[in-house]
Amino acid sequence: MEKTWLTALVVVLVYLAQYCFLPCLAMNVPNFTTDQSALLAFKSYITFDHPHHILTTNWSSATSICDWIGVSCGKRHYRVVALNLPNMGIGGTIPPHIGNLSFLSYFNITSNTFHGHLPSELARLHRLNVVDFGVNNFDGGVPSWFGNLPKLQYLRLANNSFTGSVPPSIGNMSTLESLNLRSNFLEGRVPEEIGHLPKLKWLNMRYNNLSGSIPPTIFNISSLKLIDFSFNMLSGILPEDLCVFHPKLEILALSENEFDGQIPSTLGECRELQIISLSYNKFTGFIPKAIGNLTLLQILYLGGNNFKGMIHSHLLLLFGLIRV
Repeated sequence: MEKTWLTALVVVLVYLAQYCFLPCLAMNVPNFTTDQSALLAFKSYITFDHPHHILTTNWSSATSICDWIGVSCGKRHYRVVALNLPNMGIGGTIPPHIGNLSFLSYFNITSNTFHGHLPSELARLHRLNVVDFGVNNFDGGVPSWFGNLPKLQYLRLANNSFTGSVPPSIGNMSTLESLNLRSNFLEGRVPEEIGHLPKLKWLNMRYNNLSGSIPPTIFNISSLKLIDFSFNMLSGILPEDLCVFHPKLEILALSENEFDGQIPSTLGECRELQIISLSYNKFTGFIPKAIGNLTLLQILYLGGNNFKGMIHSHLLLLFGLIRV
C-alpha cells in the first residue's frame, strides 16, 4: 500500500514538472534571450573609440547580461530595466532591436558620438521614465512617437543636430517633468500643446531657431521652475500676470530674442526667482521696482533693451547683479 502511494506521488510530481514548472521556465528563457539578442544587436551597431574598449569583451554571451557594464536588471523578472552608458567613448546608431527591451525604464547614452535618426521601434518602450540622449550627433526630426510614452518623466535631447519643428505630440506626455531640447536646429513655433503638461518643471529650448510667440498655455503651468528660450527668434509680449501662475519659478531666461513691450510689473511676485535674463530684446518702459523685492535673486541681465528713466534707488542694492 505504501509503495503504491509513493508511486502515485512520483507520478503527480512528474506531471507537475512537465505541465507547470517547465512551461513556466520556458516562458522566462525566451524573454531573457530576447533581451540578450537586443543588446548584442546594439553592440554590433556600436563603434568604439579604441579597439580594446571594455565593452568589446564585457558584453559577451558567455556571461549574464545582468553582469554587463551599464546594464541593470530587475530583481523579479531579471529583465533589462536600465542602460546607463554616459561618457563611454562609444558611437554608431541605435538599432530597432532596442525596441524589444520591453522592461526598459532608464536609457542614458549622453556624451558619446551616436548619430542618425532615432528608430520608431523605441515607441514600444512604454515603461521608459528617463531618456537622456544629450551631447551626441543625432539628426532628423524630433520623433512624434515620444508622445506615446505614457510614463516618461525626463526627456533630454540637448546638444544634437535635430531639425524641423517641435512635435505637438509632446504635449501628450502627462507625466513629463523635464524637457530639454537646447542646442539643436529646431525651427517654427513652440507648440501650445506643451502647455498641457501639468507636471513640467524644467523647460529648456535655448539655442534653436524658434520663432513666433510663446504660447500663453505655457505661462499657465504652475509647476515650472525653469523657462529658458534664450537665443532664438521669438517675439511678442510677456503676460502681465506671468507670476500669478508661477509661484515656483526660479529661472526666467529669454535673452537674445525679439520680445517687446514692458517687463511685467508683477515680476516681483515670483519670489523664488534666482535668475532673470532678458537682455538683448526690444523691451521698453521702466525696469519694474518690484524686482527689488526678490531676495533670492542672484543674476539679473537686462542690457540691450530700450528702457527709459533711471534705475530705481532701491535697485541699486542689486547693482552688482544688474547688466544694463
